[in-house]
Amino acid sequence: MMNITDRHEFILKNLKEKGKISIDWLCETMKVSSVTIRKDLKVLEDKSLLFRVKGGASITNPYAIDRPILVKESINSDEKQRIAQEALKLIKNNDSIIIGSGTTVFTLAKNLESNHGLTVITPALKVGLELSNKINIEVLQLGGLIRPNSSSVAGQYAMRILDEISCGILFLGADGIDLDFGISISNLSEATLNQKMLLSAQKVAILADSSKFGKRGLGKICELVDVDYIITDNKVSPTTVKAIEDLGIKIILA
Repeated sequence: MMNITDRHEFILKNLKEKGKISIDWLCETMKVSSVTIRKDLKVLEDKSLLFRVKGGASITNPYAIDRPILVKESINSDEKQRIAQEALKLIKNNDSIIIGSGTTVFTLAKNLESNHGLTVITPALKVGLELSNKINIEVLQLGGLIRPNSSSVAGQYAMRILDEISCGILFLGADGIDLDFGISISNLSEATLNQKMLLSAQKVAILADSSKFGKRGLGKICELVDVDYIITDNKVSPTTVKAIEDLGIKIILA
């Protein structure tokens, strides 16, 4: 039987190779109890050598943090541009759509052509300003308390307007896409507003680059099965793509 040092070396070696390992697999492989494994994982997490997650451990932090929008804009900008181009293909002339907050959906707004004849509902100030000068695009700006980190509104005022709205498709950003936890973002008040926007749309498209997969934000928006499309870049693992497609979701790799 392995001693504690051997177990810790085994856990860290396999975590480095696989990125994520389960408690069940560790118990079976090392022939020890789940109680022992959980204690091992706690010790290693206390030393900042891994992150404990539901049912196992991860080498990367699975929890998304709430970064300012100016910081987010510079991250994976090429991927966001390709994602936006794919999202444009889902929009038809004279559509009514909702564009949420976040840098990936803002990239979609910047790429919208003014000849679409669209009505765009948005809580995001940057989206509203971007589209306000484009002809043939009407903008309904949701009102409410403005969050500086996202330049987006949240709260009851915005939600009341959504009570009387029905549109074709919602384009939503995400801080986390997790097969178990679903779609999430790092702010609770915006998560609540996003839940309300889901009810106002016939279709839901999540726009997020591959770095968001396997992450969890503080506020859950919905289950994966509640969305129709996930548009992301081509760095998502084939295993994850298949798992999402098995749920009946169309995943588009940009």
